[in-house]
Amino acid sequence: MKKSTTIQIATGLATILLVTTTVSAGDSKPFSKQKFFGFSQIGLEAGDGAKKSKDADFKMDADRIRLGWKYFSGPLAAKVFLDFAQTGDSGAGMPNVIKDAFIAYNFNKAAVIKAGMIKTPVGMGFTIPGWNLDVIKRGFDKKLAFERDSGLMLSGRDIGGKGKVNGLEMGHERPWHGFGYDIMVAGQAGRSGAVTNAKVGDDNAYMGRVMYDNGQALHVEAGYGVSKSAGGIAGFNDSNSTGSEDYKLLNVGLDSHFDGSNFKAEYYDAKNIRGNKDWNMKTLALTGTYYLTDTLEGAVKYIRGSGNKGSTDATASNTYIGLNYYINPKNNKMDRKSRRSRNQHRIQLNYVLANGDTGNKNAKDVFKYAGGAFFQDNAILAQYQFKF
Repeated sequence: MKKSTTIQIATGLATILLVTTTVSAGDSKPFSKQKFFGFSQIGLEAGDGAKKSKDADFKMDADRIRLGWKYFSGPLAAKVFLDFAQTGDSGAGMPNVIKDAFIAYNFNKAAVIKAGMIKTPVGMGFTIPGWNLDVIKRGFDKKLAFERDSGLMLSGRDIGGKGKVNGLEMGHERPWHGFGYDIMVAGQAGRSGAVTNAKVGDDNAYMGRVMYDNGQALHVEAGYGVSKSAGGIAGFNDSNSTGSEDYKLLNVGLDSHFDGSNFKAEYYDAKNIRGNKDWNMKTLALTGTYYLTDTLEGAVKYIRGSGNKGSTDATASNTYIGLNYYINPKNNKMDRKSRRSRNQHRIQLNYVLANGDTGNKNAKDVFKYAGGAFFQDNAILAQYQFKF
């Protein structure tokens, strides 16, 4: 049988199965449901801060190319989320192309358990989805977060209040009222910029977060975590690590929405970056957005970091000045929940100002963990996002 004929038969059978399943489910409440989703972000960077060589005037690449599946069946849920812009394996338990891959069971709103590759709970800005950012880059402070990791997590939301949320959501785009928490036990946080030489089974990480929501006006959270042996087990250290101390991180965040304006503040206190007891960092990020028209939003984000590595102290900052243009938005609202729908088709333009100890070689080494997220000179960024 020809290959094309086989494909046609298989497609026809799949269509019949889908139709008959849909019809039979129409007479009663569906037992389960699935959702297929994804988004892509095509970006352009120019300016001295974006150049990777002296010959390139600009570079164009994809920040994210992601496809995912969600499955729900009563209290059971599962998610798989892939990013085709990622390569390699950072030792967190799954290849980097797998962003999320977990199963979950919802006992009630105060107790949801998840197992697998999960977005970790320490870092308010990090838990906001990549398609819902105010500016194009998260910033160099994101590299301090534990990123995603393989492990077990117990979560609770909407405790003592009301709202349409559950423990599956790691961000806070849907406003609610009451308290929430996350507790996670995982392997070494190898995907974090602050952990290196991670290897499955070598050691563990422990994280927790508490939060309070009061509708649109206020979201506050505080998280703390430890990734053991952050420079790798003895014999695996590299030039960026002089030991294998435990990486320790404190994060505090605040998010407030008032009509068409939004303000965010976030603080990181990181110790023993990449296992080095003399490599520490503190960062402060302030973000503001303002509704200009039904399709245009202004945004400013300021990130300041100060730290030391050995005998070198350094302070640097990146300031993003941007415009967000929403193409054919679903609504004219700019609250936390409505932004999820407005961001389906969006163009972002950012100008990044770099200040501080960015030109000194020794000082730049303090921020080496941040990689391409730390702009050492001014840059121009543009991005088009498509989401479904």
